[in-house]
Amino acid sequence: MDGLIRNYSLSVKIFENRDLLGKSAAEDAGLYIRKLLNKQEEVNLIFAAAPSQNEFLKYLKLQDVNWNRINAFHMDEYMGLEKGDSRLFSSFLKMSIFDKVPFKKVHYIENGEESVDSKIRRYQELLSQYPVDITFMGIGENGHIAFNDPHVADFNDSQMIKVVDLDEKCRLQQVHDGCFKCIDEVPKFAITLTIPALMKAKKVFCMVPSITKAEAVKKTIFGDISETCPATIIRRHRDSVLYLDKDSGKYLL
Repeated sequence: MDGLIRNYSLSVKIFENRDLLGKSAAEDAGLYIRKLLNKQEEVNLIFAAAPSQNEFLKYLKLQDVNWNRINAFHMDEYMGLEKGDSRLFSSFLKMSIFDKVPFKKVHYIENGEESVDSKIRRYQELLSQYPVDITFMGIGENGHIAFNDPHVADFNDSQMIKVVDLDEKCRLQQVHDGCFKCIDEVPKFAITLTIPALMKAKKVFCMVPSITKAEAVKKTIFGDISETCPATIIRRHRDSVLYLDKDSGKYLL
């Protein structure tokens, strides 16, 4: 099953299962990256880190693209975990793709023992130096994108990266995803790219499998475009694609 729906400039594709979702999204991404590399010397990518991205990342690293002309960024990171902790998003992405293909450069939010202000200042400078071409992202159970939960989301944020506190539903999702054993282990604060930083990309690929995301997907597609469901902003992006499986897309079928 492969369905295609349009809402504003957002294309929505629905697949029978999450493996097909990931494979199709990766193939589409590979094709788009190759097109960009035919027109420009380097391509800059932002990556989400979450189990929802597993299948996509598995197939993306198999795509025939010139990785040594590609720069990678990750979009958010927990505060308070020790360096090298396997639960850090940097650790997830290293294991899933950053250490699997020969990127020209990988830029991490965490970089040694910098102060938080220094991390934010450095990353903002990098994002200005390497304008984003593609954002690869998911949607949280509360409708967040990156760690822009509804209570901190700002469609007109003046910052490109900031410190945020995580709401309870977001922190519980990390337990549901198997990343932490209980909510008490989940950090309460994180550093995240803001919504304008994510939406500056020429193209947005949004991969959202699982029944736990069905309600957020429904709000994203049919709800008012509002910070109460931050993911609704992708309907205003000039070139965005939402990849669903039959579980996450159950309200669309």
